[in-house]
Amino acid sequence: MIIGVPAEVKNNENRIGLTPYSVKYLSTSGHEILVEKDAGKNIGYFDDQYIQAGAKIINTASDLYKSSEMIVKVKEPIPDEYCYLRNDLTLFTYLHLAGDPENAKKLIDTGVTGIAYETVTSEDGSMPLLAPMSTIAGQLAFVVGSYHLLKQNKGKGVMIGKMEDIEPRVVTVIGAGVAGTQSIAKALDNNAFVKVLDTSQSKLQKLEESFGSKNIEYIFSTNDSVQSSINDSDLVIGSVYVVGKEAPKVVTKDMLISMNPGTVMVDVSIDQGGCFESSRPTTHDSPTFIQNDIVHYCVTNMPGAVPLTATEALNKVTLPYIQDLANKGVDIALSEDEHLRNGLNIKDGNIMHQGVKESLEKI
Repeated sequence: MIIGVPAEVKNNENRIGLTPYSVKYLSTSGHEILVEKDAGKNIGYFDDQYIQAGAKIINTASDLYKSSEMIVKVKEPIPDEYCYLRNDLTLFTYLHLAGDPENAKKLIDTGVTGIAYETVTSEDGSMPLLAPMSTIAGQLAFVVGSYHLLKQNKGKGVMIGKMEDIEPRVVTVIGAGVAGTQSIAKALDNNAFVKVLDTSQSKLQKLEESFGSKNIEYIFSTNDSVQSSINDSDLVIGSVYVVGKEAPKVVTKDMLISMNPGTVMVDVSIDQGGCFESSRPTTHDSPTFIQNDIVHYCVTNMPGAVPLTATEALNKVTLPYIQDLANKGVDIALSEDEHLRNGLNIKDGNIMHQGVKESLEKI
């Protein structure tokens, strides 16, 4: 199979779909790998490394897409890339279609076969290709949240850390999945008092088994418990994920009114439309905005802040699936693996994933 690896074009996105190691692995299996010129240079993966690994360097995105049978990338295509897509091309990447219904419709209309990392499943029901980026985003959520609490960043002017004879600051984490669990761990490591909210009592119980009861409270998520928790918080991290669907709005605009000015809210769910009603997508260049005196951080590619780490982590989990698709062909690979098949979101202008379909019925 001819596999193309384009340069990412989203704001401050320096990750790349395949590392030189992954290229070597695939090329020694008989596949032709095309890499766009300088696609990996910003994280230290240079063209000569890709050539040594067996890849061919292609000067333009247009030529790369035109010559490829499958495209492996990181982020969903932006509208400027839609002209490269066609119905005999397979796209393997994060798609997050429910997060941007207007552009999702245009992407679907290209006819491309889109297999989304974020809806591929495993035997235990987890999301193996989403997990590493959720792990990174969950840890970064605490880091960027703490940074934006600094007064010069319009935050409260508090530090979440270990200070003798000073009460711990309060961090609320809404959604106890992979990202949420990472945020909890980071907050506890920095001496915060953590309020964890989730609609699954069994998840909360499992978290209590892991984290114990010191400096942490486990709360069943309701409108009232969310409001009470965010009112007491310095940092609120939202990490709610429903497979293939738009994230539910667990913090409404009205809830902001009674929050303390300078509180920071980090919406890890923004790729799926955001779990705060007041959220809107931001970029690494301009990561925050203020609404009702509350600092909102809603960057849609948070792991892009650590692109080398993120690329290596992503390749470790995606490579076996890429190998399977390339070795068997897309149709056979999908038919033989129900978990990979759960990643199939769009094909021939049709929505193939039920969760995505339900979210996009309005368009």
